[in-house]
Amino acid sequence: MNVTHLECGNCHKEHEANVLQNLCVECGKPLLVRYDLHEAAKTLTKESLKSRPENLWRYAEVLPVENAENVVSLGEGFTPLFVAEKLAATLPIKLNLYIKDESTNPTQSFKARGMSAAVSMAKELGVKKVAAPSAGNAAGALAAYASRAGMETFLFMPKDTPRANIIECEQTGANVNLVDGLITDCGKIVAERKDAEGWFDVSTLKEPYRVEGKKTMGYELAEQFDWTLPDVILYPTGGGTGLIGMWKAFDEMEAMGWIDSRRPRMVSVQSIGCAPIVKAFHEGETFAAEFPNAATVASGLRVPKAIGDFLILDALHKSGGTAVAVTDEDLINAVKEIGATEGLFCAPEGAACLPALRKLIEQDLVKENETVVIFNTGAGVKYLECF
Repeated sequence: MNVTHLECGNCHKEHEANVLQNLCVECGKPLLVRYDLHEAAKTLTKESLKSRPENLWRYAEVLPVENAENVVSLGEGFTPLFVAEKLAATLPIKLNLYIKDESTNPTQSFKARGMSAAVSMAKELGVKKVAAPSAGNAAGALAAYASRAGMETFLFMPKDTPRANIIECEQTGANVNLVDGLITDCGKIVAERKDAEGWFDVSTLKEPYRVEGKKTMGYELAEQFDWTLPDVILYPTGGGTGLIGMWKAFDEMEAMGWIDSRRPRMVSVQSIGCAPIVKAFHEGETFAAEFPNAATVASGLRVPKAIGDFLILDALHKSGGTAVAVTDEDLINAVKEIGATEGLFCAPEGAACLPALRKLIEQDLVKENETVVIFNTGAGVKYLECF
């Protein structure tokens, strides 16, 4: 609606916004959508939000779709923010602890946000076929939204992807291909075949719009906290689009005068079996090397090489945050602990934030009475093999 251009997140080269784009033509890094925020702020106000539908499209002025008829929606966004008093009581210091529960989205994960925006833009730009690699929930979301938009979907998933995700994709009309390998191997197949097959690649951060849907988590947090951001956000990180998106949202809100320059300390949470961001952060690297022999039961965290690694690391450093890896045993145990105290059956990825928080407290990186948000990115019911 108020898009001015696309900008490379690395070299800052500008690209046209009204044509199909994947990665930067100069350096091959992700493109980010830029807006005329002065114009957006004329109609997108705190007051106007009070009468808008409770879904992510309430923030339409800072989303990329020009024609509202092209919006492909299943009611995604505006997920609940729960006070987690009982869980907080198990911690060694007193905290104001919250859980942002993304499992209430359509297709039961935060991936619905990104795919709503990406498929809507693909529709607006005339795409008929979409393709993506996925470790699970992104595939389910793409299959659902693309089917609703009348597009063909081609998915490439590791053979050991949770069975619920595979069935979900098959039942929502996708062409499902199981690959003996990791998500990076699936991504190579999409890259090799997309031109010949006529597919538009909607892989994580290989097109500009999934991050736009996911950034709305940042807008919602600000709105739900009455425009005062929390002190700490723990976010389970595979491809990292959600964390990148929220960081982008905070800058946009400040430019529109909604919040000040104070930012939450952003914490990237990974599994010890696949922790490229954690390793790169603590070694002071700008980019993360591919993690060897990646293995974790939390399939969404099994991303050995994230194309947006430099954007994740930049947000961690600028916010004064950090990166933490936890064991699979701890994150699976945390699923039950959260469920037994707060009644939420979290995905293993989201549950990983709890042992990560305990590590931060042990290291004195979270202080008494701070406000902390942990993100549950999906529904535990999709991971029954883990239990």
